[in-house]
Amino acid sequence: MSYLVFARKYRPQNFEQVVKQEHVTKVLSNAIASNRVPHAVIFSGPRGTGKTTIARIFAKAMNCVNGPTSVPCNVCSSCTEITHGNASDVFEIDGASNNSVEQVRELRENIRYLPVISKYKIYIIDEVHMLSNSAFNALLKTLEEPPSHVMFIFATTEPHKIPLTILSRCQKYDFRRINIKNISEHLANICNQENVQINKNTLDMISKESDGCMRDALSLLDQIVSCFEGIIDHDKALDILGVLDSKVLFDLSNGILKGDFSEIIQIIDKLYHGGHDLKKIFIDLMEYFRNLLFVKKGIKSEQILNSSENEINLMGAQVENISEIHLNQILDIMFKEEYAIKSSEHPKTSLEIALMKLVQIKPALSVDILINRIDLLRKNIGNPGNIISPEVFSEAKTIKSEPESGSILKSEPAMPPEKQEKINIQKSKPSLVQFPDEDLNNKWEKIMAYVGKKRMTLKVNLNKSKLLSLTDKEASIEMWGNKMEVHMVQADRSKDILKEAFLELFNKNVQIKIIGNVSDEKKKGGVSSINKAYDYPLVSEAVEIFQGTIVKVNPN
Repeated sequence: MSYLVFARKYRPQNFEQVVKQEHVTKVLSNAIASNRVPHAVIFSGPRGTGKTTIARIFAKAMNCVNGPTSVPCNVCSSCTEITHGNASDVFEIDGASNNSVEQVRELRENIRYLPVISKYKIYIIDEVHMLSNSAFNALLKTLEEPPSHVMFIFATTEPHKIPLTILSRCQKYDFRRINIKNISEHLANICNQENVQINKNTLDMISKESDGCMRDALSLLDQIVSCFEGIIDHDKALDILGVLDSKVLFDLSNGILKGDFSEIIQIIDKLYHGGHDLKKIFIDLMEYFRNLLFVKKGIKSEQILNSSENEINLMGAQVENISEIHLNQILDIMFKEEYAIKSSEHPKTSLEIALMKLVQIKPALSVDILINRIDLLRKNIGNPGNIISPEVFSEAKTIKSEPESGSILKSEPAMPPEKQEKINIQKSKPSLVQFPDEDLNNKWEKIMAYVGKKRMTLKVNLNKSKLLSLTDKEASIEMWGNKMEVHMVQADRSKDILKEAFLELFNKNVQIKIIGNVSDEKKKGGVSSINKAYDYPLVSEAVEIFQGTIVKVNPN
C-alpha cells in the first residue's frame, strides 16, 4: 500500500520534533554530547507517547555517519535504514512474542559478534515486561556487562512488572501524557500541511478523546479526514467517532443541578437512540462533576482537568452559585451507583434511576453549621418558651453563653428588639373563639394542601392555625397552641412558600401577617402524639434543620 497513515507519515525523525517529552530528549542529547551514554535504558510510560519513536531516534543518533550526535542527519544509509526498519545492526524485538529463555540465549550468542556496518549493535525490545522470569534471569549478566559495541533500549507501559534486578542495571526515563493544548497544536500543524480545513473545537475534541496519547489522536484525525471532502463539520465528526460532545455533559449536569428531571430524561433518550454507550456516558458525567468540584475549589489547570480553556470558563460560570458540599453529595452517590450501572443488563433504566437520585438531592448544610445549631438547641432545652430566630442560627459562631459554675443556665435574648419588629409576629390578647367564614376555610384548606406538597414541616407547623382574613394586599394567619412561639418563627421563615401559594392559587400577591392567639380554648381536641411532639422546641428545631419528619413517638 502506498498510503501512509498520519502516525507513520509524521513520525518525528529527530529529538526536536518530539512533542512534549523534553525531559527525556534533553537528557539524552546532553548524554550524547558529553559522551556519557548508558549501555542500557528503559523508556516507560503510557501508550502512544513516543517511546519507540525516541528509541529509533536514539539509535540513529548513535549510528549516524556523523555520530554519535544529538542531531542525526537522516540521510546516511544507517539513518535511512533505521527509519525504514530494515537496519542490519538495529534489532526491534517484540517482547510479547519473543519472551522465552531460549530466545534470550540466542540473543546472548549474537551480541558477541561486531556490527556489520554501524558503530553499535542496538537491541530495542518493546513491551519488555512480557519477558518471562527465566528470560530476565538469563539476560542479567549480559545486561550488566555487555560488549562495548552493544546497547539495549527497553520500552514498556508497565514498568512495575520488570524485576528490580533488571531496573537497577538500566537508566529509567518516564514518559508523560501529552496535554490537550500540545496535541491540538500538533494536529493543527499537520492539517495545515495536508490542506485540511477543520475548526479548533474539533481538534480539541480529538485531543481530549485521545487521553494524552499522540498516536491515538493522529489515528482519530486520520479517520475523520478520510470521511470528509472540504470543510470538516464538527457535529458529523462527533457522530463518526461516537464521541459525546462536552455540551451534552454541560446540559446533563445543568439539569441535575437545577433538578429538572424531564430535561435529563429527554437527553438520555436521545443519546440512547443515537447508539451511545450509556455506561461510558455515566463515567464521562462523573468525571465532569469531578472537574466542576475542582473548578469550584479554584483549580483551573487544563492539564489536571483535561479540558480546554473555554470549557473551564463555562464550568466556572456553572458552579458559581453551587456549594462544594452539594457537588460532593452528587459525586458520592455517583460512585455508589457506578458498579450497579456497569454491571446492569439494563443500563438505560439503571442510569435513569441513578440520575433521579441525583436530582432529588437537597443541598446539605456544612458540618460546622450543623454543630453550631445543635449546640444552640442544647442550650435552650431548659427554656421551653424561648424563641430561636433564624438570625441567631445564622450567627451561631458569635454566640457565647457559658454558665458560671453553680449557676442556672440562662438563655440570651432570642433576638434584638429591632429584629423582633422586622419579622412582624404579633400576639393578640385572649379572646373568644372566632371561626373563619366558610370561604376562608375552603381557601385555607387549599393553601395547606399546596404547602404540604412543597414543604411538609411547614404544614405541620401550621397544624393549629386558620386564615383570619384575606385582602388583595395582606393575608392574616392566626396561630395558637402549646409552644406557639416556636411554630410562629418557623412559619415566618417559610413566608415565601405561603406567598407563592396565595399567588398560585388565588392570584394574590400578598404580604403574610402571622398573629399568635394565647387562648388555650381554641381547637383543643384531637391532637395526635406526633403533632404534640412538634410542640417541643428541640424536636421542632431538629426537624427544621435536617429537613425531616417525625415517624414515631415513643411515650416512654
